[in-house]
Amino acid sequence: MAGSQLLFGRAPLHSSRPPDCHPPSHSSLFPLRRPFPSYPQNPKDLRAILKSSPFSPFLPSHLHHRLKPFPIQSLQSDSAPPLYQSNKSYEQWDSLTSKFAAAANVPFLLLQMPQIILNARNLLAGNKAALFAVPWLGMLTGLLGNLSLLSYFVKKKEAEAVVVQTVGVISTYIVIAQLAMAEAMPFPHFVATSIVVASGLFLNFMNYFGFLSPGIWRLWVDFTTVGGLSVLPQVMWSTFVPFVPNSILPGALAFIMAISAVVLARLGKLSKKGVKFVGALSGWTATILFMWMPIAQMWTNFLNPENIKGLSAFSMLLAIIGNELMIPRALFTRDFMWFTGSGWAAFLQGWGNIICLYCHCCDFSFGSISKEFFLAATIGLYVWTGIVFWRDSKAYGHSSPMRSLKELVFGP
Repeated sequence: MAGSQLLFGRAPLHSSRPPDCHPPSHSSLFPLRRPFPSYPQNPKDLRAILKSSPFSPFLPSHLHHRLKPFPIQSLQSDSAPPLYQSNKSYEQWDSLTSKFAAAANVPFLLLQMPQIILNARNLLAGNKAALFAVPWLGMLTGLLGNLSLLSYFVKKKEAEAVVVQTVGVISTYIVIAQLAMAEAMPFPHFVATSIVVASGLFLNFMNYFGFLSPGIWRLWVDFTTVGGLSVLPQVMWSTFVPFVPNSILPGALAFIMAISAVVLARLGKLSKKGVKFVGALSGWTATILFMWMPIAQMWTNFLNPENIKGLSAFSMLLAIIGNELMIPRALFTRDFMWFTGSGWAAFLQGWGNIICLYCHCCDFSFGSISKEFFLAATIGLYVWTGIVFWRDSKAYGHSSPMRSLKELVFGP
């Protein structure tokens, strides 16, 4: 985790405190549940308070732009933090979950590097035809998902998750650039993709450091919302071709619905809950898009069992490790969307495909993985998940890990 663990942004620094409220203790990192009506929820307001406080000259410079978010309620990003007492166990778990999320960059980068290296070798050898085996449309879909989740985590100020998604955007773009060099991707599509990637990275990081106007940010969020909602149903439909007609109708209908929802939200024609729902669509569509990928892979394995030969057990293991390292932070911040996406990828994309490899190994069809590898991956996955829930319940002072799960799904 970059920077210090002294989270000054979490302490209420208001001077105008109601007379019936007692000031928090020195060890408190969070205020009690909504005791201060005027407590600012906007990070920019918090930065203004920090800069105007008498302690401003003594605060590290990075604290003026990076304020850690409160644990949020399951389905709402602007809910109040749950009521709890800060303690040493909580602070340690806060620090550890941030470091786990940062460490997830290693397996995710290793997951993409073999493809990048293989593509580079084929390009240098003049074997451009080999790159046509990599579907550029699938890579483009993943890239859009990474950009959408990057915007989501930038809004939450989750630095470690921002880095993970940035690495995903850059590594995927490198593969797309290699496909364009091999003429496996149409050049106009590559130019448009490059513009979107450059704009997305620039806008996200400008917004993270507070240099972007809210109007421009809203336009970018609207763009990712429309793009995600248009792509998701089209990808789902295309998975089952030729059992369903090959058509762009699902994507076209979704595009019209997305445009209508965004326009109505911006014109103030929707209720407050409706506006919140539209605002959350970008992150959820990106999450569901990534959740759909292992389903598409398993469907392909079911139709063409020979494709299992092309799966790498090591790659599946890296997918498990990377996503499992993100789960503690998602649980700690009570981010149901983040937890759902990471948990789904770990258990279905990683472990699910390992089961496919192992079942064929038991049938002596391909002998992809051994029984020991399968058992080690399975035990490690479930033991780690159990430890995460147990440690989280201890940090929050709960008597049962089920309380953490309940708060994650339903809120405090």
